Amino acid sequence: MDYKDHKNTVVFIGSDHAGFSVKQKTAEYVRSLGYKVVDLGPETDEPVDYPEYGVKVARMVRDTNGSCGIVFCGTGIGISISANKIPGIRAALCTGKFQAEMARKHNNANILAMGARVSSFKDIKEMVDIWFQSAFEGGRHARRVEKIHSLTGC
Repeated sequence: MDYKDHKNTVVFIGSDHAGFSVKQKTAEYVRSLGYKVVDLGPETDEPVDYPEYGVKVARMVRDTNGSCGIVFCGTGIGISISANKIPGIRAALCTGKFQAEMARKHNNANILAMGARVSSFKDIKEMVDIWFQSAFEGGRHARRVEKIHSLTGC
């Protein structure tokens, strides 16, 4: 899937309370790039549990052709682990542009996970940009992604 097509790519976004503020700013930024953004919550910065929102975004990405997701929690760790529980999801926790680029090029990540307490908003925007601009290279990487999806009960 190529996320460069602004008109046809739906971006599902979610967070926990720690990521709420940066989620709001990121949703606005992604909309400004021309993408359709669907905010799956939360609607306030009141305490919530990140697994609920990681799974909610992951299920929507899995069930919506041509979509991708962006998720936040304090570190990005818990919400990415939660999202990856959903079959077909490849949520990549990124803290820099190179990771965001490789997440797309080599792992065909369909969800970008970041930590609101780890990365500045400037860095988050840069990671979002490179993640959208990068495309899956396929080839040997496709074989490896298929192996990831064939793993069960590990």
